[in-house]
Amino acid sequence: MTVHVTGKIRKPGVYLLPAGARVTDAVAAAGGVSRGATTGALNLARRLIDGEQIVVGASAGQATQASPIADPATTVLDLNAATTDQLEQLPGVGEVLAARIAEFRDTHGGFTAVEQLREVSGIGPRKYDELKPKVRV
Repeated sequence: MTVHVTGKIRKPGVYLLPAGARVTDAVAAAGGVSRGATTGALNLARRLIDGEQIVVGASAGQATQASPIADPATTVLDLNAATTDQLEQLPGVGEVLAARIAEFRDTHGGFTAVEQLREVSGIGPRKYDELKPKVRV
């Protein structure tokens, strides 16, 4: 997954991190917090979402304004990189369906098209229409 780390950080930039990485991993990849700065309102234990921006040292209000893409409601997940926890954030996807999506991905060597979601047990036409704009490959 790719994240942008900015703010009071030693090496701001865009970083590629493994699926399941947490905010603390992004901060560490960017060289840690600048001297005399703090992580502010960041939850260092939170799992990262592909494409989000981490603002180090900002107050809670500033972080929200600077990184609207971090909102799970507006994030588009990569079906081949998303963790089961991230898949569960999709509308109508619980623990069981997230596991089925991950199992399909593992069994078939990854998704080559979003349309393959239709082949996952438990995803009918209505659920597919709901998920389609929220995922990519």
